[in-house]
Amino acid sequence: MTEHQPYTVTRRFDDFEVRRYDAHVLAQVDVRAELDAGAGAGFGPLFQYITGNNANRQSIAMTAPVLQEPQGAGVQTVSFVMPADLPETGVPAPRDPRVRMTSVPPRTVAVHRFSGSARGDRFAEHGQRLIAAVWDAGLEPVGPLSYARFDPPWKPGFLRHNEAIVGLADDVPRSKAGATEEKS
Repeated sequence: MTEHQPYTVTRRFDDFEVRRYDAHVLAQVDVRAELDAGAGAGFGPLFQYITGNNANRQSIAMTAPVLQEPQGAGVQTVSFVMPADLPETGVPAPRDPRVRMTSVPPRTVAVHRFSGSARGDRFAEHGQRLIAAVWDAGLEPVGPLSYARFDPPWKPGFLRHNEAIVGLADDVPRSKAGATEEKS
């Protein structure tokens, strides 16, 4: 079974949840493609990296989700999350110059989950819905929207798990209307 990136839910709202992610490492590649084609174009070099095209010729377990962030001007950044049990110092260097490793500090994000196809228009629709819901909840979105795909392209759309994600300035809403807090 594919490992999913771990997180803690700190708060739930009607249209999204607030999550806290620990520090993690991403293998990333930039591709010149629109959102629909970007995931496929970025997947190949990243998959080659985790299957041994790295300095150690080490196989690395596939994790979910595959992340995608539009950069503008037809450029997408596609990312694989490195397994949680692989320390940053243990991540092998890529041999493909297109692939880079990026350390991400702990962060708080808002996430809107949806099923169905992962086409660019659907991600845009759900991304805008997330931004509106975050503002309505009294929180402040920061940074760009990113998108997460959890399933292979051959999985039927109604069974797919996709997410729209945006960073948060903090996870303390100005108004608690519509929020329920998670107890740990």
